[in-house]
Amino acid sequence: MPYLLIIGLQVACIVHLMRRGGNPMWVTALIFLPVVSAIAYFFVEILPGLGQNRHVRTARAKAVSALDPERELRAARDALDLADTAANRLRVADALAGLGRNGEAVPLYRESIRMTAGEPDVRTQGKLAEALYETGQGAEALALLDAAPEPLGQSDRDRRILLRAKLLEHLGRAEEALERYADVVTRMPGEEARCRYAALLIAQGWDRRALVVLEEVEKRMKRMDRQQRAAEADMYRWATDTLAGLRSKGVTA
Repeated sequence: MPYLLIIGLQVACIVHLMRRGGNPMWVTALIFLPVVSAIAYFFVEILPGLGQNRHVRTARAKAVSALDPERELRAARDALDLADTAANRLRVADALAGLGRNGEAVPLYRESIRMTAGEPDVRTQGKLAEALYETGQGAEALALLDAAPEPLGQSDRDRRILLRAKLLEHLGRAEEALERYADVVTRMPGEEARCRYAALLIAQGWDRRALVVLEEVEKRMKRMDRQQRAAEADMYRWATDTLAGLRSKGVTA
């Protein structure tokens, strides 16, 4: 078994070398000194490249966040202690919002906007509106969005539309919210917009329309692997259960 493991390691390193077009001198070392040279090859040629891989960086960040969720908050507060700037206040606010502590984030977002020279940053205004929504201050959040300029990028505009739809729904303006959900679901990645749209349709008695939306969620879910589904596991669970409930009632498209 150790012999097969050594051969496998040797072959893996050589394949990696050939694909990368690396120094051919490694081949000689890997053939005649397989264990020592494979270890050296890993540290010299493979390990540095892992840090540049987006998927590896994402996995590492998720692992660190799971083990120490307040790490970024501590680092942000340390930076703010060193320099009380708008950017550092924004960083602390983002860290707090990421932990679900939106009530603490709101005043920091306000201070960051107040300290910023010139026109307030559109994205920061959006973050403040999101935090206000999460703390139940829907009317103020909507007024803030109404006064703020439209973002330039389409993805930022779509996030703004989704937030506006959530705020309108929160304020009982269902028809206006439905209109915006119907628009944004055609472009936004992820399933939050579709699931919220379907839930509001059901609340308004539009079960058949909700069924069509949820069947699209189901179709998209089947094309994803387990890791991709895990990112929005709660949404997919709700969609699956709600779709099953609609079908059990005999709702058809």
